[in-house]
Amino acid sequence: MADDALSSVSSMVSSLNASIANAVSALQASQSSNSAEEVTTYEKTVKKSKLTSVGGATDIGILAKNTTRLNVASTLGANDNVDFYKFKTTSKGEATLGHVGDDGVRVQLMNRLGTVLADSDPKSGDDYEAFKSLEKGELTLDKGDYTLRVTRSKGESAATPKNYALQMMMGSYSQDYDTVAKQPSASDNPFQMSSSQQALLDGLNSAISSANSITYGQTGTEKLMGSFSLFV
Repeated sequence: MADDALSSVSSMVSSLNASIANAVSALQASQSSNSAEEVTTYEKTVKKSKLTSVGGATDIGILAKNTTRLNVASTLGANDNVDFYKFKTTSKGEATLGHVGDDGVRVQLMNRLGTVLADSDPKSGDDYEAFKSLEKGELTLDKGDYTLRVTRSKGESAATPKNYALQMMMGSYSQDYDTVAKQPSASDNPFQMSSSQQALLDGLNSAISSANSITYGQTGTEKLMGSFSLFV
């Protein structure tokens, strides 16, 4: 019995390591030129909106080619159906997505019109092929606004929380932007704060050094696993 339990744990660890390696191998290769001295990290902790729509998307920053890398760590809470994150690209280029977390998390990339461009669901056909290209840094995005949609895979229990960390980049980077997105409180009013007030709050949060700040110049794997550790 003990041998069976040990074998099960070893299998889980092996599976997670394989998943991480596949998700961020392209990031490791592309970031070898980024030394610790060249990278500046900014971090903010925000509460997600209670609105379960694109209109309530959490802003994770601006994706600038060969300049910024955007990271977000969060939890799809029990009985929460979806999380949205928005970002803006400043130019056309080949983007890369890295992701780690619990099994059963589905990630979709959408344009400003809500059209799905890439989908981690293997049954999504061409959108899945596009997602694999995105993981390898081979999917070209035009300048504009984009949204990441995070849900549970079909068949996953809505009662089970799902931890995840996502990362977007376009080429190399010299600025790292980390967003820790916490669950909204039951008493939170999604219409309580204006956009200008939220922007001010985000600015203040960015200026505060977090106790969980992540070391400069990390590879994609280290960055994502560091963010993921905040929730496990």
